[in-house]
Amino acid sequence: MTHLRGRDISLTVAQQDTIDSESDSMLEQALQKSIQAAADNLLRGGVVAFPTETVYGLGADATNPEAVRRIFEIKGRPPNHPLIVHIAHASLLDQWAREIPEAARRLAERFWPGPLTLILRRQRHVPDAVTGGQDSVGLRVPNHPLALELLRALGPEHGLAAPSANRFGRISPTRAEHVREELGEAVDMVLDGGPCQVGLESTIVSFVGGKPQLLRPGSIGVAEIEAVLGEPLAGARHDAPRAPGMLPAHYAPNTPVWLLSADKLEIEAHRRLAQGQRIAALTLSVAALPEGCVRQIMPPDPTDYARELYARLRAMDATGCDAILVEAPPQQAAWQAVLDRLERAARAALEQGDSADA
Repeated sequence: MTHLRGRDISLTVAQQDTIDSESDSMLEQALQKSIQAAADNLLRGGVVAFPTETVYGLGADATNPEAVRRIFEIKGRPPNHPLIVHIAHASLLDQWAREIPEAARRLAERFWPGPLTLILRRQRHVPDAVTGGQDSVGLRVPNHPLALELLRALGPEHGLAAPSANRFGRISPTRAEHVREELGEAVDMVLDGGPCQVGLESTIVSFVGGKPQLLRPGSIGVAEIEAVLGEPLAGARHDAPRAPGMLPAHYAPNTPVWLLSADKLEIEAHRRLAQGQRIAALTLSVAALPEGCVRQIMPPDPTDYARELYARLRAMDATGCDAILVEAPPQQAAWQAVLDRLERAARAALEQGDSADA
């Protein structure tokens, strides 16, 4: 696996007062070569991990069904779970989708590039491997310079089919090292774009059948979307198309996660420590926890919390603890996406057979 550190190059280029023009040009050339190498790999049927503003994606050429199938093999992802196709510009919508409502175009104009995925009727040429066999396709334009440069290098006739670059059902990666640690040599190349700025997966809105539906909350909130639509979003109906991240248990570390109120978290920590368990806790409050409990205090702002969440969960998972106790954030609209991810991670603990008495 080749590691291409695009962020290191771009950050150094930004330090104009310490770099002369010749070095600036050399570094820019090196960055462009690394992006072209990744594009060439993808066009040969390779699989490349790349940064977006949300999480790192595991990308393959969306026009190449065999390359797309490699994503499913690497992740251990069920073949009927559709992928999101990343495209370079909203002007390419009609290349991938048909019967596009005007409301969908308004959302694309307002929020792209950005963390919003639109589910639309697919064009007939879009491979079943991308759509999970459905007549719909998820599309978005990522808001990350390396991702956009990579898409431009691929050419307008191509897109990047890309779920998050991790094992199926596990925590999404928000740093290049997370990809390397989890997927290792299974990935052909990794483009390192530094830490993701959003940290949670995109908001997903479906325009397939009836009124627009919210299938997955993200950093673009419901109120923002409804302001553009001029009508309320519906919740996901029973006949909604399958979309990424909709399983009840998802986004989970290997260690069981429990989502608890502050007072119940303290009780549960004492109970488990008394049983000889090793406990880690993510909290918002500064209340005392029992000695021996590994603890991280999370940011009180939902945007900052989201940006740090997956990295903190990974770090706690690596401690070898028996349980991760998470203080539940406020039940407010600004926390909807964070709560969604934590509830699904905690649901995985139930499926693993762990239990909490508090």
